[in-house]
Amino acid sequence: MDLSLSTETMGDRTIVRVGGEIDVYTAPKLREQLVELVNDGSFHLVVDMEGVDFLDSTGLGVLKRVRAHEGSLRLVCNQERILKIFRITGLTKVFPIHTSVEEAVAATD
Repeated sequence: MDLSLSTETMGDRTIVRVGGEIDVYTAPKLREQLVELVNDGSFHLVVDMEGVDFLDSTGLGVLKRVRAHEGSLRLVCNQERILKIFRITGLTKVFPIHTSVEEAVAATD
């Protein structure tokens, strides 16, 4: 399955809506999009993962590397199968995970 990406701005946050599978084949496309946004000055990102059907370790690695930049990276996800991956890997302590884009944009954590 392919990866779909779209972006929009809400206040000082850039929302990246992701759909499909984030795996070894599609993760570079996500990484390029996130790095391009940071390079263009978007330092507060919200990655909406509601449309993600599958996430592997390559996708997790992309998120961790982008997180290393200055700014913030918040995730939106309430799909149990994806949340389980974040819990198992301990990344719920690394990324603020919200249940909606609006909640992520409003958060001050």
